[in-house]
Amino acid sequence: MPMEFILFGLLAVLLVFMIFNTRKRTKAMKAEQEEKATKTVPGVKVLMQGGIYGTIVAYDPEDLDTPALVEIAPGTIIEVHSQAILRIVEPKDVIVEDSVIDEPVDVVHDDIVVDKTDAPAIETTEETRARLERDADDK
Repeated sequence: MPMEFILFGLLAVLLVFMIFNTRKRTKAMKAEQEEKATKTVPGVKVLMQGGIYGTIVAYDPEDLDTPALVEIAPGTIIEVHSQAILRIVEPKDVIVEDSVIDEPVDVVHDDIVVDKTDAPAIETTEETRARLERDADDK
């Protein structure tokens, strides 16, 4: 008989924990959605569910069924569901140490820097075709 009371007590504790944890998670998700809705304004950079970065052109936080307009390239605006916006991209502060850069560096985007020394060589279509023909002849 005492073993049954222990099991019922353990079950009650687990049930209370599940209810508490669910409420806490729901409250956090709601706060996060409200914060995202207030920060989602035209001109803000966003990351969408598919991994595409873009800039908000139009967004209606009151009517989530209205598609948001996102510019993914200069002059290319797409319509996406408002829930497809995963998060707002916050600009990060870049800290550069006082050092001399020996290798050439190109600025690809406003905040992305690519070092040319790590980039693989790009094969042209003709080189790829010739390599595939050599590989086929070797077999």
